[in-house]
Amino acid sequence: MPDITDSFDSVVNDALMWVNDNATTFFDSFRAILDFVFNLIDGLLGLTPYWAFILIVLVVGWFAVGRVFAVAAAAGLWLCQAMGLWSETMSTLTLVLSSTLIALLIAIPSGILVGLAAGLTKASDVVLDFIQTMPAYIYLLPGIALLGYGPATAMCATTLVAIPPAMRLTAHGIRMTPTEFRELGTAVGMKPLQALFKIRIPFAFPAILAGVNQSLMLGFGMVVIAGIVGSGGLGQTVYDAVRTLQIDKSINAGIAIVVLSIVLDRFSQRLGSLGSGGSHG
Repeated sequence: MPDITDSFDSVVNDALMWVNDNATTFFDSFRAILDFVFNLIDGLLGLTPYWAFILIVLVVGWFAVGRVFAVAAAAGLWLCQAMGLWSETMSTLTLVLSSTLIALLIAIPSGILVGLAAGLTKASDVVLDFIQTMPAYIYLLPGIALLGYGPATAMCATTLVAIPPAMRLTAHGIRMTPTEFRELGTAVGMKPLQALFKIRIPFAFPAILAGVNQSLMLGFGMVVIAGIVGSGGLGQTVYDAVRTLQIDKSINAGIAIVVLSIVLDRFSQRLGSLGSGGSHG
């Protein structure tokens, strides 16, 4: 058994070294793209005055979610500013949104494909189970080796963690399309692509939106962990505070994390409920 383990470790290390030696240009370009996306979104959020951002959350939250949530969310975000953590809060929001967006661009089409092809279900379940059961820290190691420290590694790890829930729920929604509606599409002469966009995806829409919510929350958790790779934002603030035993700083960052996660969760839940109502209407 030790021989097998040593052989496996040797293969993994040799493969990583080969990739590092022969694909440096590719990974440098990939990192440049991710850094550009991060800096673009972070720059746009940074140009928005904190009071304007809070006002937007207050107004949208008031009409979309409820008055109590809107006032509480605005007060919580103002507290982030008062604690001197506004830029870190916006950097965390940037990481979550950019990573989740990339994850959804991968997960939703893949979930649709798995939902349509029953033969792919078992294989996809094995892969997704593997991704979800591995410790989150593991995904940071190859990122550090190939992309170095910084937001790019955090985005890759967060994207990987955020893919499974959206992919699973999308596939589930596609599979759960009522048989009578599928048969109706066939009876009226719909082509498979037409039936997909006019019948199956509308029925799967509530499940897809639930997957968006779950991906956001898992992505948020990973962004906090990714602070150890110099991702910036609240995750790095917590990590730095732990290393230097600054309890007050870690508590402040923890409060900001809770505020931002609740705001994202409530907005994405509301989006899901609107999608559910629209699909049934």
